[in-house]
Amino acid sequence: MARYFTADLFSFLNELKDNNTRQWFGDNKDRYEKLIRQPALQFIEDFREPLHSISPHFEANAKTVGGSLFRIHNDVRFSKDKTPYKTHVGIHFRHERAKDAHSPGFYVHLEPGNCFTGAGLWRPETKLAYEIRHYIADHPDQWAKIMGRKAFADRFELQGDSLKRPPKGFDAEHPLVDDLKRKDFIAISKFTQREVTSASFLDKLHERLAVSGDFMKYMCEAVGVPA
Repeated sequence: MARYFTADLFSFLNELKDNNTRQWFGDNKDRYEKLIRQPALQFIEDFREPLHSISPHFEANAKTVGGSLFRIHNDVRFSKDKTPYKTHVGIHFRHERAKDAHSPGFYVHLEPGNCFTGAGLWRPETKLAYEIRHYIADHPDQWAKIMGRKAFADRFELQGDSLKRPPKGFDAEHPLVDDLKRKDFIAISKFTQREVTSASFLDKLHERLAVSGDFMKYMCEAVGVPA
């Protein structure tokens, strides 16, 4: 098994957090390439087949631009945070329909003290959120079965923001009202830095995302894309 990421990845990100300037990054760009970008692109390439075994409708794209690896550069145009660089590594395995539909996806987040993988939709637009809520309301038994499955419940937790009140058109007494109030429909599973830097991380990620397969299938069905 290959070891893709080392402890030096987290050291680099900690240093970047303390020196988040174009000058510092320019002086350390070779380190970024060696410690983060190239290993991440190879990881994405090697994860293509394991991902396909979970679902053939999600893509591990190792293109240097526009692929699964998020840019390290922050988009500061409309943000109060004007720091030029992200201090985490983000990898997104998009649904094949992501270009023409808001679709679920798998996500990997590597940050000092905060490593996790996610499955589902983060902050879908209002129309899509209502589609998901209606699907949950119409298929409550299937939702409850997925949430109650031990393998899933032991490894994943639904996270994100929720509405303060039940969404318009939904009964405040609905047994799943707390889920219907969600703004985010994302299941998160944590990793330690030791796991990320182990030679078995690719296999661990595959096993973890496979556990979320039924949840992801449900999300895909809710928004009308192939699962």
